[in-house]
Amino acid sequence: MRNVPETGRSLAVLDASRIAANLRALFAGHRFSPSQRRIARYLLDNAQEAVFFTSADLAERAGVSQPSVTRFAAALGFRGFPEFRDALRMSVFAEQPPDTSAGRLNEIQELVNSEIRDLERLRDGLADPAQLRRVAGSLARSSPLLVMGLRISAPLAHLFGYLAEKVLPDVRVLDVPGSVLEDRLGRAAESGAEWVLAIGLPRYPRELAEGLLWARRVRLKVALVTDQPVGRLAELADEVLPAPVSSDFAFDSHAGPVVLCTALLHTMLDVLADEGQARLEAFDDRAAERQVFLTG
Repeated sequence: MRNVPETGRSLAVLDASRIAANLRALFAGHRFSPSQRRIARYLLDNAQEAVFFTSADLAERAGVSQPSVTRFAAALGFRGFPEFRDALRMSVFAEQPPDTSAGRLNEIQELVNSEIRDLERLRDGLADPAQLRRVAGSLARSSPLLVMGLRISAPLAHLFGYLAEKVLPDVRVLDVPGSVLEDRLGRAAESGAEWVLAIGLPRYPRELAEGLLWARRVRLKVALVTDQPVGRLAELADEVLPAPVSSDFAFDSHAGPVVLCTALLHTMLDVLADEGQARLEAFDDRAAERQVFLTG
């Protein structure tokens, strides 16, 4: 690793919030892989040093492979890392983009504001992340990992399962109630499963409570993502992770539970450390080789 020049340390006087705003403008509108998001997060925290890095330096600091850094630059539309680094330097030294937000909010914007307030509540509730880390560790060690979601909760269960299987060897999403659910819970317990992540959003299906009862009967532990920290479903769980559900729109908005599940996945990846990152890198490599995703 090269030593950062003295001029790099002198950049500390620059306005960090201005730099972060410029970087977010640079990254805006781009869809990043998990490894690429890891690079983006590192740059947001360390842009003043990173303007002097080579691609190998950035890869080592961000904990990813050098090809991931190259793909990150390409995803932003640059022809190579040197061209990206020039843009990074402009983001560090350029003035902050002007704030164009002004005027009164319309009805839909006010509804979005209510969602933002719910997310702030969620943020404040995670001031002590000890429970999130504890649950993430338990779920990451469960093989297979079960993810249960019925009716309105099924899409979020599938999203969690889709992302979790990038870093875990065996993830099973359970979205069919009744005897089929009982059979799958029982077989998973026999295969070594220890935990089921259940998602219970309003309106709460009776079949979900029955499924949680059966999970406990086959000696599975339950982590529950729900909007109510107390109640019938919470009584059936070993760990309850609450996230507010906004009811101000015509239909409930699940931004809070989605963010909480994403935070849980993020923490699981941290728990898995090098093993999880290696699996993400392998997925990115296979996807690039097969040209799974559009690049333009």
